[in-house]
Amino acid sequence: MSHATRVPVLMYHRVGEADNTWEARYAISAANFAAHMRALATAGYRPVTIDAFVAWLEGGPELPEGAFLLTFDDGFRGVREYALPILESLRWPFTVFLVSDLIGSEDVWTRKSNPGGQTYPLLDAEEIRDMQRRGCSFHSHTRSHASLPALDDAGLADQLAGSRQALSQLLGQEVNYIAYPFGHLDARVEAATDTAGYRAAFATQPGFNRRDVNRFRIRRLDIYGTDTPTRLLRKVRLGSNDGSLGGQFSYFASRLATRLGVS
Repeated sequence: MSHATRVPVLMYHRVGEADNTWEARYAISAANFAAHMRALATAGYRPVTIDAFVAWLEGGPELPEGAFLLTFDDGFRGVREYALPILESLRWPFTVFLVSDLIGSEDVWTRKSNPGGQTYPLLDAEEIRDMQRRGCSFHSHTRSHASLPALDDAGLADQLAGSRQALSQLLGQEVNYIAYPFGHLDARVEAATDTAGYRAAFATQPGFNRRDVNRFRIRRLDIYGTDTPTRLLRKVRLGSNDGSLGGQFSYFASRLATRLGVS
């Protein structure tokens, strides 16, 4: 069996219908999500658990070629309603990053940025425990989905450690990983995340993850609701948020130029 040398992490958000163009980036229909998963399976990709992925980054057991990590930010109820049945049928593991103070509430942080002003329900505690029993892993997305670099030191520590403590109590186990809200981070946020006891943290910078990646700046591919299965596979193969044919051409042209020593 060949081993993976680079592993993509896929980032989804809400699973459900989009009500406007802005939402179409962050919301994927149930039918399109199912098509995404079928395309990945047919192409030979298989998800691994978040623990196995981070252990691999730390020099632990090898991962098979085609391994990837499947993540969902925010903890929308649609993940349970639409994605969970598909992933259970495939027996595929996945991780959801929860906003601890908003469990059972709605994504209120999007009210101003969404042109329609709509908000959508987030998982409640019982739904989370049910999904946990069924194999889903949950980790932190801070307390309130704040932009962490904008906070003072006390507020930053509270968002990080407070969420970790609350979720550990809810789940009955350690919460070792976090996804930065909006992907916003800097050196101070990175250091505070380490101090808060997290083992690894996920950003939104695209690209592949090799074993030498900074464990507090793990790269993820942003998967849009408008991405077709073909476009998704291009993103995964290229390690890029640009899944267009033009993006594919540019990628291979760049690789060829590098091999030929052309600057």
